[in-house]
Amino acid sequence: MRVLLVGPRRGRDLVRAQLAGLPIDVVGEFESADEARESGLDADAILSPLVAPPAARALREVVQETLTPRELEVLTLLAEGLPNKAIADRLGISDQTAKFHVAAIIGKLGAANRTEAVRLAVRRGLIAL
Repeated sequence: MRVLLVGPRRGRDLVRAQLAGLPIDVVGEFESADEARESGLDADAILSPLVAPPAARALREVVQETLTPRELEVLTLLAEGLPNKAIADRLGISDQTAKFHVAAIIGKLGAANRTEAVRLAVRRGLIAL
């Protein structure tokens, strides 16, 4: 994702630090939204530091890719503690397909493992336990 940062320098520095490590490319920085729009730079969004710190932390989580409906089904079964084979049996898919979905979920949520993926999903409201 390509973004423009808008606002006072200190605020832009804060937002840039919060975006570190995310798949976001800051393509320009400006004092005002008008300057950003007039720049002609190609960007997907304009970000401003005019958000409270908790909302800025939430931004890091929102930026993650969305899960497909099938991945949400797999995630729900992961939360039940099922291994890949049991997930595959429940959904009528191959073990390899279940393994693929689990890997995609872990990657999209930025988790280190299955347990962390479930924890992050609960925290983000994707599933309920």
